[in-house]
Amino acid sequence: MADLVQDFNDYRQKMNDKLLADNNKIVKRIFNLDTNAYMAGALDVKTKELLGLVASAVLRCDDCVKYHLETSHKEGLTKDEVMEALGIATLVGGTIVIPHLRRAYEFWEALEEKAAGETI
Repeated sequence: MADLVQDFNDYRQKMNDKLLADNNKIVKRIFNLDTNAYMAGALDVKTKELLGLVASAVLRCDDCVKYHLETSHKEGLTKDEVMEALGIATLVGGTIVIPHLRRAYEFWEALEEKAAGETI
């Protein structure tokens, strides 16, 4: 299942490289704004990632959910913290979010599996 993580990252990187190579000033500025928005400020990075995760789930953007899950995992958030945030997302977004919740859970498991394989 860890291939789920690698496949996502490989595709994301490949397409981001292509998008940025086109030298579109607007796209580059949006990417830059996104990067800077999630840096520590009045809110720490973990809190910002949970906010991004909840918003992404409510907006039903699976790629965004995966991105925020991976960053949350790297930042040391626990499964309980992430699942509680996704519970709020499901409450706010309604039952239409449940399929995205399932895929988020699966991706989190893949992140944990990948991390366990790297520590062996």
